[in-house]
Amino acid sequence: CFVCGETGAAITCWEKGCDCSFHLPCASQSECVTQFFGLYRSFCWQHSPEPAVHATPEQNSTCIICLDLVKDKKPYCTMVCPACQHAWFHRSCIQKQAIHAGICFRCLRCQNKDQFVMEMLTMGIRISKRQPSRESDQAFGLVYQRHIRCSASKCLCPGGREQAEEEGSWQLLLCSSCAAKGIHRRCSYLRNSATIWECNCC
Repeated sequence: CFVCGETGAAITCWEKGCDCSFHLPCASQSECVTQFFGLYRSFCWQHSPEPAVHATPEQNSTCIICLDLVKDKKPYCTMVCPACQHAWFHRSCIQKQAIHAGICFRCLRCQNKDQFVMEMLTMGIRISKRQPSRESDQAFGLVYQRHIRCSASKCLCPGGREQAEEEGSWQLLLCSSCAAKGIHRRCSYLRNSATIWECNCC
C-alpha cells in the first residue's frame, strides 16, 4: 500500500500506467477516490476525478450541514453543489448525510437531485439505496423536514406547501443565506431562470 506501506493492498489505481495500490481504509488518508457505482473504479490522489465546478469558497463560508467554517480549500475535503454552486460542505459531512438520506439524497440548498447525485458519486461519495433513516437519526431528519415546505404567506401551489418539483414554477428555492426557509418560484414571483432567493429574515 503506497499509503501505509503494509501488504495486502488489493485496490489499484484505475489510471492506465499507474501502479499505485492501496487498502480501502487507507484511501481517504491520502485523498484517493473510490466510486461506489458502475465499474467501482478507484483512483490514487494524482489521478482522482476533477469536480464539475472549479470554485473556491469565499472567506467565512460555512458547511451547510455542520455550519462550521469551510477552511480547507482543497476540492477533496471541501465540496460544492454543481447545480447552485452556493452549497458548501465538508466531505465527511456530506458522506454521513448520503448514508442517512438514502434515496432522498439531494442538495439541501437548491434541492437538485440528478446533477448533485451524479457529482457526489463521481467524487467518491457512497450513497445508500434505502429509505431515509430519519427515525434513527433525528438530526438529519430535521434537516430534510425543514426544507420541504413553502414559507410564503400565501402559497399559490395547487398541490399545497408540501409539493415541490425539480424545476419550473413549483420548484422550491431555499434561502441562499440561511437555507432554513423555502419558497416556490411562483409564490415569490421569480422567473424560472432565477436560482437565488433570500427570505425576509435574511
